[in-house]
Order: sequence, then structure tokens, then C-alpha cells
Amino acid sequence: MAFAASNILPFDVTRWRREFPYLDVEVAGRPVIYLDNGASTQKPRAVIERMAALARHEYANVHRGIHELSNRATAAYESARVRSAEFLNAPGPDNIIFTRGTTEAINLVVNTWGEMHVGGGDTILLTEMEHHSNLIPWQQLARRKGAVVKYVPVLAEGAGLDLSEAARLIHDRPKVFGFPHISNTLAVTNPVASFCAMAREAGVTTLIDAAQSVAHIPVDVQEIGCDFLACSAHKMCGPTGIGLLYGRAELLESMPPWQFGGEMVDRVDFSSAHFRPPPARFEAGTPAIIEAAGLHAALDFVSEVGLDAIRDHAESLAVRAAAALRELPGVRVFGPREQRAHLVTFTIDGLHAHDVVFFCNDRGIALRAGHHCAQPLMRKLGAPASTRASFHLYNDHSEVDAFIVAVRDAIQFFQS
Repeated sequence: MAFAASNILPFDVTRWRREFPYLDVEVAGRPVIYLDNGASTQKPRAVIERMAALARHEYANVHRGIHELSNRATAAYESARVRSAEFLNAPGPDNIIFTRGTTEAINLVVNTWGEMHVGGGDTILLTEMEHHSNLIPWQQLARRKGAVVKYVPVLAEGAGLDLSEAARLIHDRPKVFGFPHISNTLAVTNPVASFCAMAREAGVTTLIDAAQSVAHIPVDVQEIGCDFLACSAHKMCGPTGIGLLYGRAELLESMPPWQFGGEMVDRVDFSSAHFRPPPARFEAGTPAIIEAAGLHAALDFVSEVGLDAIRDHAESLAVRAAAALRELPGVRVFGPREQRAHLVTFTIDGLHAHDVVFFCNDRGIALRAGHHCAQPLMRKLGAPASTRASFHLYNDHSEVDAFIVAVRDAIQFFQS
């Protein structure tokens, strides 16, 4: 199969590939081609080594001790919060709550702010492209409160959201508008600043699911103007088990705790407790200390590479893959033809997505198959299961070409 000539890369991908030990791994006797970055990214040596160093030389519980190891661990933990605030251009570190990831961050907002502000008959506005993490918690809140959930519809083939309908629904003044920055299935980048501006004018609180965007494009919460933003470390070359919730200070200060225990209290007696201000109020118990150090290292690493460069590189791979897939018989590619983000989701007539992924795995290519935690969206598109290839800074054009050849061979194998 002939492919178009590769674009000139905006950075030296070979240099950055050397930073990732996973490339030493073989699958089925072949070097692994990892195209499952939308689910979780690989880790560079800087992240692995920083976590190991803290575990070896700086580990103790944070905040509670006054001995030297506790002081070192606390300094590492809180410096990760400062770095996270800088990375998102938050006003300060107190705007950053550490969570286990995007899912827990959204659940925290739903079970604190949502419990306070959503009542019977109120509207919760979401989109039809939501990940389950930004869908099910709001559905459950609506059920408890007697509220109604409405959705901004997606356009044909998932090419984007119906922006005129979004404006109309926001104008109806729902209590909250939750939406993804980048769809994990459609590769659509939503106009988040525009959404937030419309919502702010209408008095609507906003929450952005930024799980797919923070490691691919610069995210500036003050420029965007959102009220809340959630993301995960493991999708930006960091560890699992830690993520971020950004919140505007006045909102965080007004919200009650969600979980209770040590760390989040100032004073306790046998009949009552007085809770600390944010962010401590929302971080009960022993936190992810080693993971916070890994998060800090990951933020430093992707910043060194450059988010603009990562975006341009990963998007060039996704555009190349989508164009080549559309040339294959029976392939249906979802999402926009232009301005595609870092992934491509597709189906093949007569083939189940799992068969495609198993076939490619035998060639050392790691893909994703299923509904991608977006079952309502996939049902609307008439594709209960699909295959997804998602790209990051360490993938290259030769890997895209190998992926396309494997998909072509899968079609020939299963349909011969």
C-alpha cells in the first residue's frame, strides 16, 4: 500500500522515543507499537526514576510529621500541587485538589457542589459525547434530586456538537453544563472558552472533562474561564492513581467535604468536627505521595517536549491514519475530517472490533476495542463496538503505516 510522504515533524521524535523504556518490549516477537494512548500513556524514564527516588530516599507520610523524611515527602507532595497550578495557569495552588483521577474529581464536584445546588426540576446539561465518568455521576444526582438531564446533540458521524443547539440549551439556564474538552471517541476538540463564556453570561456553572486534552494541548483555566476542570496524570505520561480537580476558589470554599477522616480536619471533639479550608478539606486520609512526585515529573517532561509540538505531532498521525483508513473497503471513520485531535475511531463492515484488535495484537500493535466508555454515543452512531487508535509524542509515521497495513490485512483475512 502506498502512503503519502510524511510531514516534517515539529520536533525530533527519535530523541523523545529514547526516553520511553516500553519500546524495549516485544509483543509476538515484534517491537510493540503502542496505539492505546487514549486509555493510558506510557511513562518516560524521568517519571519512573523520580518515583523510585522518592520511595528510596524521601518517603514518609506527609503533613503529619515533623521529622526530616516527613518534611521531604511533604515538600515533594506540595511542590507537585504548585507545579500543577502553574501547568493549568490556575490562580494558585489552593485551587488544585488532588484526586485519584478524572472520575473521582467529577464525582467530588457532583457530590458536593451538585448536592448543594441541584434540586427538583432543575436541568443538568451535558453532551452526547460524554465519557461515562461525566455522565453517570450526573445521572445519579438527577435521580436523587428529581432533576432533568439534557444533552447537546452530536452531528452526523460524530463530526462535532450542534453549536446552535448548545447555545439554545445554555440560554435556558441549566444549573450546570458539563462537557469534554476533547472527545475520547470522536477526536473532536470542543470550543470550551466559548461554552464557558455563554454559560457565565447565563449564570451557569461549568465543568470540563480535560482527560484527553491536558497532555496534548495547552490548557489555561483562566483563559478558558471554567468553574471546574478535571484531569488524570496517567493520560499525560504520569502514574495512575492521581489526578487533579481545578476549582474556582469561591466555589471550593463554599463546598462541604465529600470524604471524612484524617488530614481534612482542624479540630475534632466527641460531638463535632471543624474542617480545614481547601484543598485539605477534600483530601481525607493518606494521599498518593509517590504518585504526586511522578505527576510533577510528568508535567515537567511534557512541558519540556512542548504541548504545541505534541499537539501538532499527534494530530498529524491521526489525520494520516484517518485518511488511510477511509481508503480501505468497508471502513467507517467517526469524527471530523479536518481539525482532528490525536485519535481515530472506526468500524469495518462485517468485522467485530475485538477481531480487529486481536489480529493487530498478533503483529505487536496495541489498539482499543469496545464502546470506549461512551455507550450512548456509540449506540446513536449505530456502532455498539468500534476500534480506536490513539497517538502520543513517542509514536511515529512508520507506526501509523504498520497499523494501516495490519488493518488492511485483517480485512482480507476475515473477509476472504
